[in-house]
Amino acid sequence: MEEKKFSKAAVVPENDKWAECISRCNPLYDRADDIRSPFARDYTRVLHSLAYRRLKHKTQVFFNAEGNDHICTRIEHVQHVESVSNTIAKELGLNEELTRAIAIAHDLGHAPFGHQGETVIKKLSKEFLGKDFWHEQNGLYFVDYVELLEDNQKKLKNLDLTYAVRDGIISHCGELNQNSIRPRNEMFDLKKFDGPGKYQAATWEGCVVKLSDKIAYLGRDIEDAIRLGLLTKEKIDFLQEMAKSNNQYAINTTVIMHNMIIDLCNNSSIENGLTLSSEMSKQLDKLKDFNYEYIYKNPKFNTFNKYSNLVINEIFNSLMNYYDNNGQEVLEYLAANKFDGKYFVEGFVKWIIQYCNMDFHRIEGAKEIADNCLNVKIYGDLSDRNKYIQAVIDYIAGMTDIYAVKSFEELLHC
Repeated sequence: MEEKKFSKAAVVPENDKWAECISRCNPLYDRADDIRSPFARDYTRVLHSLAYRRLKHKTQVFFNAEGNDHICTRIEHVQHVESVSNTIAKELGLNEELTRAIAIAHDLGHAPFGHQGETVIKKLSKEFLGKDFWHEQNGLYFVDYVELLEDNQKKLKNLDLTYAVRDGIISHCGELNQNSIRPRNEMFDLKKFDGPGKYQAATWEGCVVKLSDKIAYLGRDIEDAIRLGLLTKEKIDFLQEMAKSNNQYAINTTVIMHNMIIDLCNNSSIENGLTLSSEMSKQLDKLKDFNYEYIYKNPKFNTFNKYSNLVINEIFNSLMNYYDNNGQEVLEYLAANKFDGKYFVEGFVKWIIQYCNMDFHRIEGAKEIADNCLNVKIYGDLSDRNKYIQAVIDYIAGMTDIYAVKSFEELLHC
């Protein structure tokens, strides 16, 4: 295997795109003795964020509110993607720190209850705001405007990640029907993305993460489905036959990851793009088809889908019931009435204060929260009802499965 064959295209200081790739919407505070690169700093900013921590209680595919330790959660999937992308980047000579930063951040925009939760929020967003919702765009929105991190003066500010990492987040999804993928040439404003999978990433590193995302989930989803008894013996035997046809003993996470990583590294080049051999590409397609037919569309998900729809809609309706033409009055009413006795409503109020410009003197404790936040005030003074709706959607989208379920249970008992 030819080593480091992408090194000339790696995002390093010698690359023509370097300055644009490391650019930030707002500069970070300086540390004279910092030994990290811009991308390494992005990695640790995401690692320290609350949004990243919440991934451990968000559904990957199988609902896990009861805490089955052996079922993959969103955070474990992210770790798999980081591992796969880092291995590929190292072998090809790409910037490993950039791939790791994109990988750890790529799923920060996922809603509770996995893709079903995303479907429910998408419907609410279209109905009440007239705009689409998709997790890649929401991931970029969260790292740009919602997620906050303390600086060295204990002030909360936006993450302000580099362009290359933000670009990798919003471009990480989309099907891989094409024979190979390569980065786009234009470094345009990322708001130009108006639908999932419309553009490739602007860097080879971002393209590696996109491929690694697919490599990482296929085998693990099969393992979890078998562990939960979702697949019949006939379907498991079918997988075993598929393995034999490719001279393999098994189809599981480690086998799929290893074989596809090696195949990708062997067959990719700057001239041909990131590509799998025709045999491995066919196996990838077969595995995806199998997973969609027998796992993701399995009728056993119907109850979970109905439940997640009910939970999210009830939380949304509950929070929307408080709004009455004036956001200031909403917050003052809730504070005066002790948040109607609901913990998740109290959490919503304390959270939304961070993103508003208004007079907080009449709300106990609110001014202290607001004064500590130097972030973009995305909801203004809440006089615009659509800003309030957006705030409710953002709050729900950031929830873990467990927090959403507890919030729903509060509605049942209050």
